[in-house]
Amino acid sequence: MTGIGAVGTGAGLACAGAAAWLLGGRNGGPGRARLLLAGADGAAGAGAGPPPWQRALARARRLGAEWWAVVAGAVLALLGMSVLPLVAGALGVPALRRVSLARAAGRDRERQGEAVIALCAALAGEVRAGRQPGEALRHAARDSGGLGGAGAAVLAAARFGGDVPGALAEAARGPGAEGLLGLAACWRVAVDRGAGLAAGLDRLEAALRAERDQRADLRAQLAGARSTAVMLAGLPVLGLLLGTALGADPLHVVLHTGPGLVCLLVGAALEGAGLWWALRIVRGAEAA
Repeated sequence: MTGIGAVGTGAGLACAGAAAWLLGGRNGGPGRARLLLAGADGAAGAGAGPPPWQRALARARRLGAEWWAVVAGAVLALLGMSVLPLVAGALGVPALRRVSLARAAGRDRERQGEAVIALCAALAGEVRAGRQPGEALRHAARDSGGLGGAGAAVLAAARFGGDVPGALAEAARGPGAEGLLGLAACWRVAVDRGAGLAAGLDRLEAALRAERDQRADLRAQLAGARSTAVMLAGLPVLGLLLGTALGADPLHVVLHTGPGLVCLLVGAALEGAGLWWALRIVRGAEAA
């Protein structure tokens, strides 16, 4: 019993530390000083500042999604009087961090793809308005931002008579900027063969929009499968809640008994393998 009490005390201290870190922020004293000064200024101008619970909620929203695993692990450690959930939550932070970064990268790719489509439309309009291709590219890039981080090199090539298709092909290596390869091809054909640049840009814009709509339709069709996989992954938590509601103590069984620990490890391994396999099927369908 002494060992269990020590573990429970350690879990309680860990929970208290996590709560203090969450409510107090990462910066310690200087952060508190800034908050006090901001509060004093606010009180002088427009009355008292926001209540503490609103500030805590704002900090919780800024907290990375992966760190909620540590918070959940600390809560389960306190309820189950075991440090194992806290350790599991800490070990889950890197995996959740990779998932968060992958989602952010996907959103960046989508935004860059939209910017490339807007660039093609704006460039076609500028060419039809009578501007020369180099000048039209400068205006279109300024309005759409479709060239991304390589915009300076592309615009320099367009301004000083450099290799614009080559610069566009180099810019197309960025995530989500693959459509710039089509723009490079249109530019090369228009310059070398005298073909209409605006007509080629119209066809390129239509093709990029069709590809974007196809990806969006595929994601909508796979949303059900993805949601089902996530829901099935949450069923063990529902089982623990039902067991607690029926008067049992499932956390004590799985955290403090030998058979329970074996079932916990085997179940966690099977759960992770099943979720990985289901999401792998979904990602394979998206890639295809």
